[in-house]
Amino acid sequence: MSEPHAASFGLDDFGLDDRLRLFSYVNAENRLGYLWVLRAFESARNSYHVVLHTSEVQEALQALGQDPTTMDLPRLLDALVDWGVLDRGQDGTRAATLAEYRNRHSVYQFTEAGYRAHRAVESVLTAGIDDSTLSRLVFADLLADLQALKTANEDGDAEEVYRKLNRLDRALADVAERAARFYHMLGDLGRTHDVRPEVFLTHKDALLAHLRDFHDELQRYTPRLREAVHEVEATGLDRLIEAAAEADERLFSTPAERESDWRRRWEGLRSWLAPATDRPSEAERLGSATMAAIGDVLALLRRVTEARRGGVSRESQLRHLAAWFTGAGSDEAAHAIFDVVFGLGAPRHVGVAYADPDAVASRLSWWEAPAVELSRSLVQSGRMPGQGNGRIARVDRSENSRRALREKQLAEEQRQAQAAASLIDATVLTEAQAAVLRRLLDITLSARNGDRTIAAAAFGVRLTLTRRPGRFTTVRTESGNLHLDGYELSVTTADHTRIRAAA
Repeated sequence: MSEPHAASFGLDDFGLDDRLRLFSYVNAENRLGYLWVLRAFESARNSYHVVLHTSEVQEALQALGQDPTTMDLPRLLDALVDWGVLDRGQDGTRAATLAEYRNRHSVYQFTEAGYRAHRAVESVLTAGIDDSTLSRLVFADLLADLQALKTANEDGDAEEVYRKLNRLDRALADVAERAARFYHMLGDLGRTHDVRPEVFLTHKDALLAHLRDFHDELQRYTPRLREAVHEVEATGLDRLIEAAAEADERLFSTPAERESDWRRRWEGLRSWLAPATDRPSEAERLGSATMAAIGDVLALLRRVTEARRGGVSRESQLRHLAAWFTGAGSDEAAHAIFDVVFGLGAPRHVGVAYADPDAVASRLSWWEAPAVELSRSLVQSGRMPGQGNGRIARVDRSENSRRALREKQLAEEQRQAQAAASLIDATVLTEAQAAVLRRLLDITLSARNGDRTIAAAAFGVRLTLTRRPGRFTTVRTESGNLHLDGYELSVTTADHTRIRAAA
């Protein structure tokens, strides 16, 4: 485990709990009030006014069309300070009298972590379909930046190398993020077209044209971008990385860390445009995904058109089904409709009894008892014997397969019992021992009833979990470590659950 830094700055001072508390205002009782206060701070920050007095917050709220008199502004500001979203300071220069100076004036500003949390919330609140578009104009910029990067590396201009490489990194990150959002939007559109087909039909032409134009530009620039990457590397890749790291102005990173970071970014850029192996580049995969998306949109268009022409769609079916449930006269009738529509009735062949129940002892297990004769029509179609025409056909049974399944089950149980027997004294669990432990954990945790201690026994061992808030148990296995947060684990013997060997 790496040693912590001797000193931390900015966001490093915020632990996990502190970072999560930054979003407390989202679920607070007066969350809209908190949101508008933070928007007032952001509006002032956009005007290069970072530190605000309470009166200035009121003016910013009025400029945004909000009435600050309806808000308990001091309480909102105090809560945001407690959550770490805002930072409070004192400004004695605002005092006009000695009493005001002694009382001091509180001023507020965003903390760095608080501003990032607010921007994250705003990005979710303001997200729309316009954000899910592919940028086809970016490829020309990528090519121009690669050519400029080649020239800068040849001339030894470290600052220009840093600027161009940084622009390339941001541009590719933007392409990847836009592509992810766009194809996720297409998936959502495909899943919801039955509910709102008019949305899809309104935008289908623009959607297909957008996909076609993006694919054409991608196909046109992909070979040129690959060639440009090779030309940049021909000017000296090590010199390129060293120049970018030298011009990088991150104060709290060592030269080795900056160099490693820029080498990683270049490898990511290369995998996007010109991978060293024979595998396809990310740009080529993006082209394939675009072609597949065009096919999906056309197939979706065909389904929507056919549904609207025939008058039957998932929407109309669900509306009719909802009307049936609403018109049901009783709960029993609604349950009957549910069983018929969703086909959740019990399998009938499970309830078939022996012709002579007294002929078979009830203590025999399923493996040992003779099989019940079943009708093939009952198993395959659910029809009871005698409902069809002709002779009743019985289900063919294979005793050899049944015996093989039983032997396989017994062998698996014995294997688990052997693994469980060595579980108590093991320090590093094998895969078989870890599998038994996971099965016991599943049984134990499913039986939670609020008690401090829960336990389960199987395969000759008993697993006990004792709740210990703030502590955790680590189990080492061959494939990694298993952490149980808030629980203390112990394993003891339980002979009464030991599996007997097969006769």
